[in-house]
Amino acid sequence: MKTALFDYQLPARLIAQRPADRRDQSRLLVVNRAAHTVEHRHFGDLPEYLRAGDCLLRNNAAVIPARLHAARPTGGHVECLLLRPAAAPGEWWCLLRPGKKLPVGANFGIEGFFTATVWEKTADGLVRVAFAADGGDILAVANRIGEMPLPPYIAGRHSDEERNLDRERYQTVYADRGHQVAAAAPTAGLHFTPELLARLAAQEVGFADLTLHVGLGTFRPIVTENVEDHAIHRELYEIPAAAQQALFTTPGRRIAVGTTSVRTIEDFLAGHRAPTGCDLLAEAAIFIHPPHLFRGVDALITNFHQPRSTLLCLVAAFLAPGTTEGVAWLRKIYAEAILRDYRFFSYGDAMLIL
Repeated sequence: MKTALFDYQLPARLIAQRPADRRDQSRLLVVNRAAHTVEHRHFGDLPEYLRAGDCLLRNNAAVIPARLHAARPTGGHVECLLLRPAAAPGEWWCLLRPGKKLPVGANFGIEGFFTATVWEKTADGLVRVAFAADGGDILAVANRIGEMPLPPYIAGRHSDEERNLDRERYQTVYADRGHQVAAAAPTAGLHFTPELLARLAAQEVGFADLTLHVGLGTFRPIVTENVEDHAIHRELYEIPAAAQQALFTTPGRRIAVGTTSVRTIEDFLAGHRAPTGCDLLAEAAIFIHPPHLFRGVDALITNFHQPRSTLLCLVAAFLAPGTTEGVAWLRKIYAEAILRDYRFFSYGDAMLIL
């Protein structure tokens, strides 16, 4: 399948730079696959489409305020983005800018907070860094002074007000601070409010939490001519016994909140035909694209995704499971969303596919 099928032209004005004033005021494009219809609503209308016995499977990963602004001993600026812990205590895999000025053995830091040494650099730009943090570990430092790792299509923040807004809104209201493992937000969940969750619970809609360690690979575009030739990124996930049970016993629909939840569910069910009876830690290497058949997802809540992305491939597959017909339909849906000025990407609007 040609990657060009997943390309489209998006006016820059439709790339959301800030979240909606209220999380659930985002617009909601509702796709009914059986009726082949599209409706235009708001996210706060979601309860109208769910019913007792349905279960929302959601990624509770908390985003690390992973962007640290530091300095070299010479005074030069360093931007360090924490990605994930390395094997040794105190070491993390990071992205550094300017990387060329920080060879193996180079030092940088912030006085009174931490010092760091570059230990290793890989061919794909990852850097293994050893941190010595004052009064704690580097994660504690990041939670004190770090900035949220907004994706590159969101303009840089220049005020404390903007940065504080991002700390609140680039995080789901159900994020588990005990699972602070994400380098990017599971953005489909950003639209939920505590009040909306309470309304759904009152309707006897269930919830099951899992954790995908969202990495920057989610933003990596497909550069191969054919979709199937793309080397998909790998991400750790945790799926508790309760979430496993929900996949097999939910009386209603299993509704995935976001593509990260879909990836977790489908990877787990590719290797398990029954609950394991215990919490599971595994690594997702699944690449979902047409004509994928879904084992554990009956409906999907998702945002609007970047051109030539693996996430677009997943949505196209979900529109018409087991076929390639979802590709053309996806292009029509996105064209209509652009025509109607939907807001795109992380801070943008949402889609519900039933």
